[in-house]
Amino acid sequence: MIIVLKPNVDTDSREFRRIESHVNNFQNIEILVHNIQGKQQLLTELYLIGNTAALSIDEIKSFPGVEHVIRVSEVYRVLGRHKGDSRPSHFTYNGVTFSQDNLNVFAGLCAVDSPESVEAMMKALQENGQVCTRMGAYKPRTSPYSFQGHGAACLPYVFDLAGKYGIKVIAMEVTHESHVDEISAALRSTGSPTGVMLQIGTRNTQNFELLKSVGRQQEFPVLLKRGFGITLDESLHAAEYLASEGNQKVIFGLRGMKTNIGDPHRNLVDFAHVPVVKNLTRMPVCIDPSHSVGGRFRSSDRILDIMHITAQGVVAGANMVLVDFHPDPSKALVDGPQALRLDELPLFLEDVRIVRRAYEQRVELYDAASAI
Repeated sequence: MIIVLKPNVDTDSREFRRIESHVNNFQNIEILVHNIQGKQQLLTELYLIGNTAALSIDEIKSFPGVEHVIRVSEVYRVLGRHKGDSRPSHFTYNGVTFSQDNLNVFAGLCAVDSPESVEAMMKALQENGQVCTRMGAYKPRTSPYSFQGHGAACLPYVFDLAGKYGIKVIAMEVTHESHVDEISAALRSTGSPTGVMLQIGTRNTQNFELLKSVGRQQEFPVLLKRGFGITLDESLHAAEYLASEGNQKVIFGLRGMKTNIGDPHRNLVDFAHVPVVKNLTRMPVCIDPSHSVGGRFRSSDRILDIMHITAQGVVAGANMVLVDFHPDPSKALVDGPQALRLDELPLFLEDVRIVRRAYEQRVELYDAASAI
């Protein structure tokens, strides 16, 4: 059971103590408290874990200070959709809204290689009206001899250039809890000119200690990529690890499944799960066409496979696109073969706009049909 308290009713209040006293009359029920601090008010949610069947929803609702009560009906207790659940499926971070109803594009460098590449990317994004990007500072690699990223050394100039060109959110992978501290320190030292969305990569989807550590901090939202060789259910439970520690600003990323069945693409595209995740959870859903396709394949219609795959995810209702670009893909230190060129950015964005409008028209069509 989830009890949503009225704004600014916290665990020090008389209202909370009355609820706590009532719940303690029942055996084997644990209360987990999640505080969500907004700009103007504090929201407190109480998660009752255990045998809650004996608790009356109407009785709990009658307590002063209670805004809403939800009987948990699905396994994804925090992020899942439950009967009568009116909690939002969106959040706002650094002025950018992430929702199941909108779309943000994060075009950028898979791995930061030089200040010149970063500035060229940021400038192109500004010229095309974009405020989000991806910039890889920490890069987990299959081979220990491959480039692992510049790490903390590149963060100051990445953040400075983001501020210069008006970039509000940078998606950046972390592979260790110390990376979160390094990012926080670099943001403070540069005057916090931008914001960061922490990314948990596919290799760390079941690194439970990292998930718990990242979940405990609420400074940054989190993009969790689906594990490349595990079930959707297992990956959604990984997202629950983040939320159960307190951070509900989570976006779920689909990036293809590792199997030779997908050849010649790098991974078997799994974007049919966009509507599935949106139905099971309140998380916005991201697609990563670059790591799904893994190359600049072009079909007989002259359209790149990456653009075709992006269209598949967007027309299915994706809320975020994470895509690789580089000023000179032949010189990229990571995943150059799949990166799009900067001169292709306007075309890519217009293609996305066309497909997003097609999705919106489909929603309008079915809304009208259901109203008949």
